Amino acid sequence: MIRKILIANRGEIAVRIMETCQHMGIVTVAVYADADENALHVKTADEAVHIGASAASESYLNIARIIAAAQRTGADAIHPGYGFLSENHHFAQAVIDAGMIWIGPAPATIEAMGDKRHAKLLLKDVPLIPGYNGDDQTDDAFITAADEIGYPIMVKAAAGGGGKGMRAVHLRDDLPEALSAARREASQAFGESTLILERLIQNPRHIEIQIFGDTHGNIISLGERECSIQRRHQKIIEEAPSVALDDDLRQRMSAVAVNIGRQLNYVSAGTVEFLLDQDKNFYFMEMNTRLQVEHRVTELITYFGDFVRKQIEIAQGESMDIDTLQTRISKRRNQDQHAIEVRVYAENSANDFLPTTGQVLYWKDREYQDFHYLLDHGIIQGDQITTFYDPLLAKLIVYGDTRDDAIRHLTVVLNQTKLLGIQHNIDFLRRVINHPDFIAGNIDTGFIDRHPDLLADPAEPPQIALIAAAIAKTGAASGWRNNPFRPMRQVFTYNDTKFTVELTKDVRISQAYRVNMNGTHMDVRAWRIEDGVMMLSLDGHRQTVTVVAGSDQAWWVHCPAGTFKLTWIDPLASGATRETRPGSLRSPMPGTIMSISVINGQRVAKGDILLVIEAMKMEHRIKAPHDGIVQAMRLSVGQYLQEGIPLLELQPTQDSDPH
Repeated sequence: MIRKILIANRGEIAVRIMETCQHMGIVTVAVYADADENALHVKTADEAVHIGASAASESYLNIARIIAAAQRTGADAIHPGYGFLSENHHFAQAVIDAGMIWIGPAPATIEAMGDKRHAKLLLKDVPLIPGYNGDDQTDDAFITAADEIGYPIMVKAAAGGGGKGMRAVHLRDDLPEALSAARREASQAFGESTLILERLIQNPRHIEIQIFGDTHGNIISLGERECSIQRRHQKIIEEAPSVALDDDLRQRMSAVAVNIGRQLNYVSAGTVEFLLDQDKNFYFMEMNTRLQVEHRVTELITYFGDFVRKQIEIAQGESMDIDTLQTRISKRRNQDQHAIEVRVYAENSANDFLPTTGQVLYWKDREYQDFHYLLDHGIIQGDQITTFYDPLLAKLIVYGDTRDDAIRHLTVVLNQTKLLGIQHNIDFLRRVINHPDFIAGNIDTGFIDRHPDLLADPAEPPQIALIAAAIAKTGAASGWRNNPFRPMRQVFTYNDTKFTVELTKDVRISQAYRVNMNGTHMDVRAWRIEDGVMMLSLDGHRQTVTVVAGSDQAWWVHCPAGTFKLTWIDPLASGATRETRPGSLRSPMPGTIMSISVINGQRVAKGDILLVIEAMKMEHRIKAPHDGIVQAMRLSVGQYLQEGIPLLELQPTQDSDPH
């Protein structure tokens, strides 16, 4: 019987596991790195052990330190969560060798499925995408194989997952650079640089089948999840069931997944991932031998129960009652219920989904909980979001009696979720789920690319956001001001555009103002509800807004239209702006330089790769915005950069257009 579990992870999955353990009466132990000293998972656990520096390689990927922490605290078992060491067979074996229970599949199973190349050679009666899985890992071998397979082609890391070490290649000349980048990224994320090739199926659906196995030989399929809405080959929206599958196709895909489980004598939670082409042919991609980020949507539409609890029960040797479970699951599915999950990331969707950093100044999800909604998160107000770890912050999961019902519930949840202080993708997610094609179920992995209009933030902030920031800046909402009759003028910038708000106190009504915005006048009343939260009435239209002050004169505003970062212009420092030399390129995010492709004096063309920055376990290529000549570059590989640091100057050539 397990009495104490160490969770070898961080963030929302660590908190999620701890909550289940607490319901089961199991003591929890957290591990943490320097950057997570005050993290939510540390505060949630019964005990916590420091395991090293912030870099994952020195903490969350350090097997010896995690095993030592478990032994020091007397843990009976270790749960790996997902990411980090969750699919590392060496770690699983080390846990077992140390006399503890490993909550997951057998190390041999993890090893077999952890290498996509070996997995496809091992498994029988599995539909595969044409590709190359050879031992020869030279560029020449890949180029020859790609010529035989035909372009477009997908380069993939043989180990790991999560979109890391993946590159789509459409032209033969682009393959060597894609191979080099994929090797670096795979090595950084998984410590293994072996690659495979697959024919790139254009705009497929990404469908996965959830299975569970126990130590008594029982294997069960819990049906499918649709994971087609992706960016950078990483899922951002998942749902169950898929509108693309009928009962026959669902049964055939589930049969393949269960067959794979039986071939492996699979134990615990596992996910078999497929690509589904437009003709409804499906192909095996990989098997994830761990709990999935998106497991919650399947929990909500089946009677199988809490997946973490079931993993723990199976690890203790308990048997699944397959007949009873299958009957309950089929009954629940016949009720046509639908679940959707969205992943909240610290990233800028308008800037190629680059990860972002900063401090969480305000964090509050929907005002009330109900049975339609779940939240998994690992952040608290005051947290510093860094580049050390994956930018996943939270998951919002809803379900309804129909898919349309679930979309409506999710829209309300996203509207009411307030996360201020860092750029995130909540507004982007709201735009996606309310797009007509998404509502109609016309989705595939190319959805985001086909709808670039979803990426851009509004060109201008709404009036209420500007007015709220102006009132908060002047302290007007609290009713305190030395000269209440003097107009208050505040200037903010948004997307490099200035906006002026002039407030004049209305002496007839408490906390009322006459507002002038570029010649547009309106009557405004303000009521403070709590710190940072106020209700504003604009010409009789009342809305609740949240406003907090950040660093560098930033004011963050959440209103019904979304979240906006406004920068206040100090009137005493007008004209004092940061000098930027012509052609200067600045770092779009904090990170480490992985490679530099140019030297001073080199002529480059628009789109050429200048350098590669690694942040949050992903590589980000900095490309030339126009033709030009490289100047004033003083960078070196391995150098750490803060956001906004000048990278180099790219002086336009005579015939180039820098705009």
